Amino acid sequence: MHISQAAPMRVLHAVTYRGPHLFSHTPMIRFRLDLGSLEERPTNTLPGFSDALVALLPGLQEHGCSYRTPGGFIRRMQEGTWLGHVTEHVALELQSRAGSRVTRGKTRSVKNCRGCYNVLYAYREEEVGLVAGRLALQIVDSLLPAGLRGVRGLEELHERDLLAEGGGFDGALMALSRLVSRRALGPTTRSLVHEAERRGIPVMRLDALSLIQLGHGKKQQRLRASITGRTSSIAVEIAGDKDLTKSLLAEAGLPVPKGAVVRTAEAAVQEAERLGYPVVTKPLDGNHGRGVTLDLRSAEAVRQGFEHAVTHSRRVIVEQQYSGHDHRILVIGGEVRAVAQRVPAHVVGDGEHSIATLIEEVNRDPRRGTGHEKTLTRIEVDDHVLALLAKAGMDLESVPEEGQWVALRDTANLSTGGTAIDRTDDIHPDNVTIARRAAQIVGLDVAGIDFLAPDIRRSVRETGGGIVEVNAAPGFRMHLEPFEGWARDIARPAIDMLFPDGETGRIPIIAITGTNGKSTTTRMVAHILNHSGLCVGMTSTSGIWVGKDRVWEGDASGPRSARMVLREPTVEAAVLETARGGILREGLGFDEADIGAVLNIAADHLGIKEVDTLEDLAAVKSVVVESVRRGGCSVLNADDPLTRAMERHARGRIAFFSMRGGTQMPGALREHVEAGGLAVVHEEGPGGGDIVVHNDRRRLPLMGAAEIPATLDGMAGFNIQNALAAVAMTYARGVSLPVIRAALQGFSTSFEQSPGRLNIHDGHGFRVILDYAHNPAGLGALCDLVAKLRPRHGRAIGMISIPGDRRDEDIREMGRIAAAHFDELVLRERPDGRGRVPGEVMNLIAEGALAAGFPEDRMHRVPDELAATDLCLRLSSPDDLLVLTPTSVEGVWARVLAFVPQPAPVRRSEMA
Repeated sequence: MHISQAAPMRVLHAVTYRGPHLFSHTPMIRFRLDLGSLEERPTNTLPGFSDALVALLPGLQEHGCSYRTPGGFIRRMQEGTWLGHVTEHVALELQSRAGSRVTRGKTRSVKNCRGCYNVLYAYREEEVGLVAGRLALQIVDSLLPAGLRGVRGLEELHERDLLAEGGGFDGALMALSRLVSRRALGPTTRSLVHEAERRGIPVMRLDALSLIQLGHGKKQQRLRASITGRTSSIAVEIAGDKDLTKSLLAEAGLPVPKGAVVRTAEAAVQEAERLGYPVVTKPLDGNHGRGVTLDLRSAEAVRQGFEHAVTHSRRVIVEQQYSGHDHRILVIGGEVRAVAQRVPAHVVGDGEHSIATLIEEVNRDPRRGTGHEKTLTRIEVDDHVLALLAKAGMDLESVPEEGQWVALRDTANLSTGGTAIDRTDDIHPDNVTIARRAAQIVGLDVAGIDFLAPDIRRSVRETGGGIVEVNAAPGFRMHLEPFEGWARDIARPAIDMLFPDGETGRIPIIAITGTNGKSTTTRMVAHILNHSGLCVGMTSTSGIWVGKDRVWEGDASGPRSARMVLREPTVEAAVLETARGGILREGLGFDEADIGAVLNIAADHLGIKEVDTLEDLAAVKSVVVESVRRGGCSVLNADDPLTRAMERHARGRIAFFSMRGGTQMPGALREHVEAGGLAVVHEEGPGGGDIVVHNDRRRLPLMGAAEIPATLDGMAGFNIQNALAAVAMTYARGVSLPVIRAALQGFSTSFEQSPGRLNIHDGHGFRVILDYAHNPAGLGALCDLVAKLRPRHGRAIGMISIPGDRRDEDIREMGRIAAAHFDELVLRERPDGRGRVPGEVMNLIAEGALAAGFPEDRMHRVPDELAATDLCLRLSSPDDLLVLTPTSVEGVWARVLAFVPQPAPVRRSEMA
């Protein structure tokens, strides 16, 4: 039991949950906080603490906390609450104040650790959340009485110390805001992500910027801002070549200004004089208004405009200047969805203040920020602004008259401080048609049409004006939050274009957890779905498969592997083995499953990461069925009390599987079946019994258990049980019984189909069984099969081991179980002792076997796995049964295949 020392607070460890987890379905950061001597000091015993904290972060007054009303958290502090709880709220408020709004958090005490608390809070950007957590602890610590300060372990959250970077609290908050602006999605991408989330479409961020995957597998769509996976690269190239764009539009009869491409200033002047003043110069392939100069009315002005443009492109366009207002027409999927009149950055004089002061006043508008972080962008003074003022006979110290409009930019881009007025309801139908056709001719699914018109309510064919540019990747900001007028919901039609008819972009996700049988059941389910015609992405402890191809080798039972499968563009269904380690480490690799299954709960990995009891283990495993979508199905083992109890929290329809069908069916399961519930059961009978499906009060016989090769003629009970679970999952998913039957009739335990799971080799005159039985429950199930096979064989020889991170009692139990079923035992070590000294695991297994009465002279200790395998093979005589429980599955299997039997049995003097 941990006892806190009389010391300041200390962070023991931190975890970032990226999917549903033990504490919540919301991605969260959790850190373990030891309050030390502050365990005896709730907030109402710290004079001035609450007032000082609220003065620093007044937004805390809006936190409802458990009272669910503004001021609730302040009330909690006044009544007295622990500092872990306070830190949770501060971490949330810091993120929100920095521009990344989050509200969900919780703080819970830790069992067997006095003064320790799990502090959890939501985040949007992972790095922002971690840095905010560190800063929250520092702020809370700084407000404590001097003798109680000195929080330790902050590096567990993040190495970056914003307070140490200077500027005090205000400087730290500004740094956190800058981090948000770098890590947060821009307004265009953010609007699309929010709309996708509203529609229930899964969202995955693929990089640190704005590359987003919407949906999973084969149904996914990708986007970066308003560039989508359907955006033609040729169309983007055309839009980037302004001269080509103008030529294509002109040939289609659309109104565009006349002009030409030039490479020298003198050529620009000649072209301007041919066209007639005023003219515009701009880079051939520029964007965001960079390098554009308007209203050029002399040769010298044209030369200056050319020099400005040529810094952005070697080729420069000189073209007629249309008169009128600057508009951006947004076309999505061939339809005009929004129109904004763009107003260049400017100030309006008051007859008292200088232009510099007026700019400062405009930039104080809370809607203005740096880049695209807010609705509007700050006006920055640069050479272009100074030149434009000089052209008007002014400078920054000039004081314009009251009401005088002073332009600061030629172009009306929001990125240079411009503003937007919504004009969607005003545009003339002719202008709508012109914009639609322009987007279609260029070939863009999402296009921003720059349109000059004296009056957008009238056709430009009457008033003059037309298209000056067609832009790929147009920003949505001006339409989402215009300076004046109605905001337009333009993310919705964009998502509708990518996912028509209410599509969610989801593929079936089947998640399987439990203590034993996960890998085999996962392979069975994937085999059935493959047989039904789907391309299946599968994760297991042996690797990742896409269809029939293993694309990654190694333990792939965690969330990272799940995400890899869900990103695969050919996958039509995902079958995911889901181990406890990944759930504890970062949660699930998906937001919700269509089918979730818990196969069983048995003693394994106990005593690790605070999973000390079977009930603790069940709580971790139940995360899978608690994350099933509303219309999905949770599949539970009716024969396992802890698994069956998950029915209370599992989501979706409940389906049970049980080895006790027919007359042996327990009362609770019978009630479930009689009520029309789904259950898959094994009914005992000759030849291994039968598998029967119950659904909607119908009894549907499926097949004999012995028809499944993996059951070894119905003797391998654990694989019958695995098959029951697989049938329940695939039937709930809509696979027909004939397809399920045909698939299972072709599912064997061959090494190629199911490596390390009941692989059998009969080529040496004796039978070899290779199975990854790595805990007492798994070995017990395997030994039940050994007992059934013994009448057909001579001696039974077993190679036994267990990972070193199991409890001593579990390791000894392996020896006790083995002692009852084998005539010879070969004990070995694992390559990674996981903290055990060499030989310790073998000796503990030996203790268990000897205590069960196993003879010492028939027990062999061989630390190396391959050497132990060789000894087992040499010990085996014709008709013997050899059981190998490997760590290196492929290495041991290769040893079995390469073995050449000796002419005579090995003598004990020859043993290693």
